[in-house]
Amino acid sequence: MRLNRLAGFAAVLVALSTATASAQMRITEWMYSGNGGEFIEFTNFGPGPVSLAGWSYDDDSRVPGTFDLTPLTASSDVAVGESVVITEDTEAVFRATWSLPSSVKVLGGYTNNIGRNDEINLYDDLTALVDRLTYGDQDFPGSIRTQEQSGNPISLAALGANDAYQWQLATVGDMYGSYTSLLGDVGNPGTFVIPEPSSVLLMVMGSALLLGARLRKFARTRRAG
Repeated sequence: MRLNRLAGFAAVLVALSTATASAQMRITEWMYSGNGGEFIEFTNFGPGPVSLAGWSYDDDSRVPGTFDLTPLTASSDVAVGESVVITEDTEAVFRATWSLPSSVKVLGGYTNNIGRNDEINLYDDLTALVDRLTYGDQDFPGSIRTQEQSGNPISLAALGANDAYQWQLATVGDMYGSYTSLLGDVGNPGTFVIPEPSSVLLMVMGSALLLGARLRKFARTRRAG
C-alpha cells in the first residue's frame, strides 16, 4: 500500500514537472501605449534556464515566427526568475527611458505593435503556443487599459490564465516596485517581484519539480539496469 502511494505521488510530480517545463515562460507585464515606446515582458518561472533561440512573439495575427526572440539569449539563457523585455523602441532608447542596467535583457524594434484591444502570443522554437493574453478595456469592459501605466497580474493565478480581468494597473511604489520613467510612464519593466506569500508557494513547487526530475532519472536508471 505504501509503495502504491509513493508511486502515485511520484507520477503526480513527474506530470507537474513535464507540464511546467513546457510552459515556464509567462507574460508578466505589458503597456500598449505611453509617452515612451510600448513594451511586453516575459519571465521564467521554470525549474531551470530557458534558451529563447527560435522562440517568437506575435499579436492577434497569431503567426509563429513573426518577431524572433533569439537575440534575447545571444549572450546567455534566461535564468530562473529572470525577466526579458521586447519593445517598439530601440534597445538604447528604452534603457535610457526606464534607467535599466545592462544586465536586463531588452530587444527593441518590433513592428507588430499591440493595440488597445489586442493579444500577446508567445511561441517556442517548435512554434507551439507557450502563453497568450487577450485583452482590451473595450472588448472586456471593466478590465484595464494600459495607457501610460503598465499591466501587472493581481496574483500569480493570472499568469497563463488568459484572463484580462486578473490584471491591474501599475502604480508608483506598488508591490512590483513600479516607478515613473523619464517620460512619465509608470511600470516596472525588466524585473518581476513575486508577491508574498506566493514566493513560498513557488519554493514548494520548485522543490516538487526537482524531486520529479530526480525520480525520472532514478526510473530511467532502474530500467537501464
